Amino acid sequence: MKISNLFVLIFAVSIFLLNSPFAASQDKELLGAGATFPYVLYSKMFDAYYKETGVKVNYQSIGSGGGIRQLKEKTVDFGASDAFLSDAQLKEFDAQVLHIPIALGAVVITYNLPGNPELKLTPDVIADIFLGKIKKWNDPRITSLNPELKLPNMNITVVHRSDGSGTTFVFVDYLSKVSKEWETKVGRGTSVAWPVGLGGKGNEGVTGLVKQTPGSIGYVELIYAKQNKLPVALVKNKSGKFIKPDLSSITIAGAVNVPEDTRISITDTDAPDGYPISSYTWILVYKEQNYKNRSLERAKQLVKLLWWMIHDGQKYNEPLDYAKLPDNVVKLGEKIIKSITYNGKPVYKEVGIK
Repeated sequence: MKISNLFVLIFAVSIFLLNSPFAASQDKELLGAGATFPYVLYSKMFDAYYKETGVKVNYQSIGSGGGIRQLKEKTVDFGASDAFLSDAQLKEFDAQVLHIPIALGAVVITYNLPGNPELKLTPDVIADIFLGKIKKWNDPRITSLNPELKLPNMNITVVHRSDGSGTTFVFVDYLSKVSKEWETKVGRGTSVAWPVGLGGKGNEGVTGLVKQTPGSIGYVELIYAKQNKLPVALVKNKSGKFIKPDLSSITIAGAVNVPEDTRISITDTDAPDGYPISSYTWILVYKEQNYKNRSLERAKQLVKLLWWMIHDGQKYNEPLDYAKLPDNVVKLGEKIIKSITYNGKPVYKEVGIK
């Protein structure tokens, strides 16, 4: 058989399978991609959901930028991002995209120093380290904040993300708020032109580089530092307190007025006891689900999953060091999920959600 004829045959079989009764089984597997920030939580949630319902959720932890791109290309049922879409980004989509908040987490400053002491860092010092202006661990600006520690005469190696990342967005959004120089020279984005440093792919890649590079400093989601037994810095917040990133300080940071569409930055929080580099993380879906030959059944499965994640699924947040959604944000999430349609009709009514 000629190669060209073989490709025609394969394509024909694929089309037949997609339109055959067997295609219904595909509605028992949902596809998602995006943020590495909530990957530990989503892995747990989706495993529990499969055991409860028999519906498999295949989630690829490829970074928020990748998740946004795949949703735009309509190759997944949902994207996941720790960076909400800007007005300009939303206009790049050919249909309305919704943001469903799932959890709160913290981006932490982690490092590799002899004995791994607990450091205190201020916003200006963090910004100048990542700008490449503070080059040594025994720089007076660091040692003056940590007089009880004997910090080494060791070069600082900055580690950052190499991929498009919501974790990066949260971190540089914070730096842009606390450092005019950062805002002017580098700015915000899921990807930025880093002044210095080594790049690692995903939270996993940054964690690995910090772990294997003496004198390094990087930023990762809290659970990655904890699982790898890496230290995290206390960060001085707007109220002048050095705050340790934990469930309490993350929850406090998120207890703010959240807009109806839930697109909000909570970095550099005004909360006196809030950790200043905290963020919501979102699932992104199309409001109208009848696209690219999607079935109503698939839309129903997606709505049921999202409803479960903001209700029953919340019990998995805190054991993995993510904060649960505040009650007011759960209510907003319910309203957003109820706005999802198939052929213009609300899907939630089809699945028995009240």
